[in-house]
Amino acid sequence: MKASVLLVDDEPNIQKTVRIALEADGFSVTAFLNPLQALEAIKEERFDIGLFDLKMQPIDGIALLREARQLAPEMTIVLMTAHGSIDSAVEAMKLGAFDYLQKPFELTELQRFVEKVYDHHRLKTEVRRLKEELRRTRDTGMLVTRSDKMRSIIDLAMQVAGSGISVLIEGESGTGKELLAHLIHEHSARATNPFVTVNCTALAQTLLESELFGHVKGSFTGAVKDRQGRFAAADGGTVFLDEIGEIPTPTQVKLLRFLQNREFERVGETMTTKVDVRVIAATNRDLQAAVSAGAFREDLYYRLNAVKLKLPPLRERQEDIPLLAQHFLTKFGSTSEIAPNVLAALQAYPWKGNVRELENVMERAVILARGETLQLFHLPEEFQDLMTPPGRVMSLEDMEQQHIIKVLRVAKDLDEAASILGIDPATLWRKRKKYGL
Repeated sequence: MKASVLLVDDEPNIQKTVRIALEADGFSVTAFLNPLQALEAIKEERFDIGLFDLKMQPIDGIALLREARQLAPEMTIVLMTAHGSIDSAVEAMKLGAFDYLQKPFELTELQRFVEKVYDHHRLKTEVRRLKEELRRTRDTGMLVTRSDKMRSIIDLAMQVAGSGISVLIEGESGTGKELLAHLIHEHSARATNPFVTVNCTALAQTLLESELFGHVKGSFTGAVKDRQGRFAAADGGTVFLDEIGEIPTPTQVKLLRFLQNREFERVGETMTTKVDVRVIAATNRDLQAAVSAGAFREDLYYRLNAVKLKLPPLRERQEDIPLLAQHFLTKFGSTSEIAPNVLAALQAYPWKGNVRELENVMERAVILARGETLQLFHLPEEFQDLMTPPGRVMSLEDMEQQHIIKVLRVAKDLDEAASILGIDPATLWRKRKKYGL
């Protein structure tokens, strides 16, 4: 069964017809003629979807909606009405109804409508579950994951954290290599000592050597005074060498010597300095291929590669996307909800920039949403395009939805958007609710 539906309608023929149509479409239906009996059922059972008639006795659909929202806030409720007006529909949705269905309706229309409601319910349930899962996330720092592949990598990182062994972390840009290095440091005996990061791509060869090992005054142009290097500064702690595959060959030689003996000379100095430092290196390149091509020293590679941790790209751990989106929402101080179609768009996106790109998209959305529910039009335009598959001819309803999204993107507020669309604000509110905007 797709979902459990609570059907409440005091007209026996309509109730029977609706029940047959929904059961034929795979839904489990529990039906009542009397809304008071339905309330008793809500106290005893869990239902995914509530389908209530508006005009009933002894209480109407609005009253039933109010009570049901108190008893089962997780249930997605819609109203059926042959007597409805825009006012009653807006009132129902302000009270928590997801949508309403106007009688009379074709059975195929009913089935499509309830399918849409079910899709919304599943995604709404997923958002609620994500929040619960984030609260239970074990102590893995900022590495929020439910991926089995990521969990196994984190478990291995925790196992080697207590040793002084060198670790090489591979992965595309934005996958969380530095976060994993921090995690290893924080779960080691070095946790109270410095964690020092060096970006190996940011500096020329001479400056990189000076950054790593330090220099003495006058050793090169611009060396106006003695300087301590990162290895000396990290004594007793950890040095994280980011993008290790980019360091030039002469520096590779000096780094190899340091890894062998834990000693070095500052640039322009002959005196040897010995320190106790653990090295964790990271790269977005295939270092094994670089070794084969002669671009990276084989002996240095094996020194760094005592333990290799390879982080998968976000596209290979799609189950993490909703969890990470909720995590970043919390990180940026937002208490907003994420609309279901936003989660669907996030999961459909290829994420070439991995977790870092997702973080940037969520930060942008939080700023634009200004405390409201994060909607599709708060995302960059390419996400909205994803929701319309190429080659598919849009229905009139799809075209209306896309046009409303474009207007919401350019309007300064909802009143201006309603004015541009030529509808009153109440109608815009109803359409936003209908399309999940």
